[in-house]
Amino acid sequence: MLVLLDNGHGGLINGKYQTSGKSINWKDKGVIYEGEFNRAIVNGIIQELTRLNINYVSIAPEYRDVTLYTRVNRANKFYKEKCFYLSVHANAGGGTGAEVFTYYGESKSDKIATIFGEEFKKEFPQKPLRVDYRDGDLDKEASFYVLRKTLMPAILTENFFMDNFQEFNEILNTAGGRNKIINYHIQTILRVKKELF
Repeated sequence: MLVLLDNGHGGLINGKYQTSGKSINWKDKGVIYEGEFNRAIVNGIIQELTRLNINYVSIAPEYRDVTLYTRVNRANKFYKEKCFYLSVHANAGGGTGAEVFTYYGESKSDKIATIFGEEFKKEFPQKPLRVDYRDGDLDKEASFYVLRKTLMPAILTENFFMDNFQEFNEILNTAGGRNKIINYHIQTILRVKKELF
């Protein structure tokens, strides 16, 4: 099995953030840049997948903000392989907890998303998983470009809210919190490899 890893948005180049509007400044408490967070999580996943000898491709290793079109084109080169696409994000908009997104309709993506949700609840039993059971499973469905245009099963995780100070302070901006996020992604990947591929 091959995991196609996409760290959403741009990173920091010479101290300048590459994606406007995707950061929160908590003044003396710190600043979070979503693209930096996404890269830290994906880099942690890569370290563990390397240790576990699970194949992966980093879809957007650059620090500039690679277009969604380019990300999808890079991923779709692997569509004939046993693989799935994973886009990692942090959320904003005044909420709390995590979400797992797939594209509309029933597909293998939904089964993968369900495992993500289950592993999130194991890692963060006291934190909310924001779900939508209207179609019979826990994932939320959206027409995000990377979910709509990829040719393989595709998942997008939203890992807590940058504009929720408690989640920023206790999870997103701490090594321990980030390691727990990495771990639930890794545990999911191990289960997906065993159960679905």
